[in-house]
Amino acid sequence: MSCCNAKGLMPLADALETMQEALSIVCDKITLPLSDALGFTLCEDIVSQKNVPPFNNSAMDGYALHVDNLKDCSAENPVKLTLVGKSFAGVPFNGEVDTGCCIRIMTGALIPDSLNCVVMQEQCLAEGEQITFSHAPEINNNVRFAGEDLSIGQQVLQKGHKLTPRDIPLLASLGIANVDVYRKLKVAVLSSGDELKSLGETLQQGEIYDSNRYSIMALLSRLNVEVIDFGIIKDDYALIKAAMIKADQLADVVITSGGVSVGEADFIKEVLNEIGEIGFWKLAIKPGKPFAFGKLQNSVFFGLPGNPVSAIVTLYQLAVPAMAKMSGELVKPALRLNAICSDALSKAPGRTDFQRGTYSVNEQGQLVVSTTGNQGSGVFSSMSQSNCFIVLEQDRGSIAEGESVVIEPYSPLMD
Repeated sequence: MSCCNAKGLMPLADALETMQEALSIVCDKITLPLSDALGFTLCEDIVSQKNVPPFNNSAMDGYALHVDNLKDCSAENPVKLTLVGKSFAGVPFNGEVDTGCCIRIMTGALIPDSLNCVVMQEQCLAEGEQITFSHAPEINNNVRFAGEDLSIGQQVLQKGHKLTPRDIPLLASLGIANVDVYRKLKVAVLSSGDELKSLGETLQQGEIYDSNRYSIMALLSRLNVEVIDFGIIKDDYALIKAAMIKADQLADVVITSGGVSVGEADFIKEVLNEIGEIGFWKLAIKPGKPFAFGKLQNSVFFGLPGNPVSAIVTLYQLAVPAMAKMSGELVKPALRLNAICSDALSKAPGRTDFQRGTYSVNEQGQLVVSTTGNQGSGVFSSMSQSNCFIVLEQDRGSIAEGESVVIEPYSPLMD
């Protein structure tokens, strides 16, 4: 029996569901100034207490008037109105506008209640106090109404929404100076392996640089979490146990890289069994089969495989949605699209396969995807050159050129 068809491998969908059901929000609620809230997750619904805009205003520079004054107006029958005042943004016109009159108005300026349209200045002829119009405008032409954007009582943003640069000006338009959010999730990261060396050190025979910790922390930096770097821990049971106990005391999440396989020196799983509990271990995915999920006394544990592609795939596909749940964020499904595969792909049934690809749109307007080449779990160049995962279903076999496949474009976390 091949490893791909081995018993005891949990399907990806089951693993995701198990984690979502086992996890809860762990972050406390805090209040932040709006200027500091970018990237934080709302812990309460935002409901508008104001109309935006707060008053009817002009969408153009021009002249505000009542349409009845120009109902018979045309190029052959132009109409002159008398200019009686001006309305600027922040300096409204407060006088009366009688029949046969209009006011000069600028973009964003308040429109008096007695007027119901704005004619843009390019469509008028101004001669002193006389303004000539040559067409009959429609009612409410170039008028932006109070509450047109947001109205009192309207839900603006939902609890669990992570604030983006698009949200900050929206909340500012409501006059919201402070927001209630969840604090940052604290994430401890450590790598294990006698073969690993830090950047800047000289490699000896059989040694490699620890790239996993850098890829993990780079992705975490885009999650707005607090990262605690534990560095490299040697393959020593006592050292690993001590590091994990300390990490559990400091963090909400402990992420390890390596040490969850079945080698003689893989102690992470053994330590987890002693000081915590394992939720599951070994998944029906490729790359990333030796992924472990469990709990320590104070934190949640994610054990990523040691191979660099396996580590980033499992972090992205499994740990990130779980951490979103713990942070109070609403977990959203990843964007997946159908594309024509321009290459033949090798795959054995039994595991969901995340192959690295590059998608584009061909001359016919079709979405196409091609492989980035060697798909080995230790070949990180295939990840660097890609812009999507080619997601091949668990029971599916090899793919012929021209077949339809599912792709998952990388989110901003990976771009």
